[in-house]
Amino acid sequence: MNLVTVREHARLTTGPVVAGSLDEASIPSSAFDWLCGEAQRFRSGGAALVQLEGRRWLRLDNYVGVLESPCGTRIEILPKHVRGDTDVPTARRVLVQMLCHGLRLPVRDTGPTALQTFNAPVSEWIIQQFLQELDVLVRRGLRFDYHPVEEELRFLRGRLQVARQLRQPAGRQHLFQVEHQVFDANRLENRLIATALDKVARMTREPGNWRLAHELEHQLVEVRHSSNVVGDIRRWSSDRLMSHYGRIRPWCELILGDRNPLSVLGEWTGRSLLFPMEKVFESYVEACLRRHLPPGATLKTQAASEWLCRTPTRRMFQLKPDFIVEFEGERFVVDAKWKLIDGTAVESNYGLAQADFYQLFAYGQRYLQGRGRMALIYPMNLEFKVPLDRFSFNDQLMLDVLPLDLASGRWVGDVLPGR
Repeated sequence: MNLVTVREHARLTTGPVVAGSLDEASIPSSAFDWLCGEAQRFRSGGAALVQLEGRRWLRLDNYVGVLESPCGTRIEILPKHVRGDTDVPTARRVLVQMLCHGLRLPVRDTGPTALQTFNAPVSEWIIQQFLQELDVLVRRGLRFDYHPVEEELRFLRGRLQVARQLRQPAGRQHLFQVEHQVFDANRLENRLIATALDKVARMTREPGNWRLAHELEHQLVEVRHSSNVVGDIRRWSSDRLMSHYGRIRPWCELILGDRNPLSVLGEWTGRSLLFPMEKVFESYVEACLRRHLPPGATLKTQAASEWLCRTPTRRMFQLKPDFIVEFEGERFVVDAKWKLIDGTAVESNYGLAQADFYQLFAYGQRYLQGRGRMALIYPMNLEFKVPLDRFSFNDQLMLDVLPLDLASGRWVGDVLPGR
């Protein structure tokens, strides 16, 4: 297997490149051609996986995660969280930190060296966490349940189905049509777990994960696989007797693709797991806000009650700020942008986008009635460690641009109105 590690927006080619760079990499021609085909498939679904730059180069878009081509080339894409060079373990830690909090994943072994000693792509770390949770669950005991079975037997067991028995042909009257209850582990939660286990056992390339996955397969050998993953996930029981299944459910949802990358966060297609980085960052900011807001403050995500304009017959251009914070009778609008800005580049407006300010101005007019404070949160980097000077749309509508420390999950400055 050929492992290639790069960052967002890296350039890929089939020719020689500078060794050790995370912004350029060389891949086999078969993987290059496969990526071109995948780019077309993603584009038809409304997303851009890669962009063609002539005949020799591909530029990755803003997805992070792992892509594996049919020829066995595995491309690990890490977040571009700093402007200059960075090392792979640091970038992996940043991505895992954001995924854990953004997806609310119950993680074991969260010490500072947990990922440093795991020298493998993030997808292998996800598989490892799932297998560890399943190992604990199996040791504690799978949940068994009764379920009805209809079958044809040579002996009477359970309840005889009289109508079906009377319709038996003369040559089969010695067989009984019966219905009875079976007490086993074939309940939908276990079927989902067995389906996820079968998937990771075929995908993993890490020896420890491979060994544990096949050991656990022997424990679930009698459990059927789910034939309706989406429906079974929706019917997953959360009663008191199933409380010990709570930690493994998010991992099953992630591995089985219940979270679509084009609408939520991640989808595992074949041997590829991708996350749109803007949504990862947005979910991470939400988790940080919920963790640090004081008692009494409420957080609403993706509000959609206001529109930019209207005609006599219809409203047009719905406005959807990322977050609305309400505290002590005041309202505050917060937006998250995954972009590296430069707090020293005054002449180039710090790298801020004019379209983002138009967007925030519209939010302020509709959600705050032109009065109050708003915030734009960007990832902290070496050139952006303190808030920028406050921006004024008018005397009553203000905007703060704040840095978020990706390691600690804390932002510099305050996002509460009136403080």
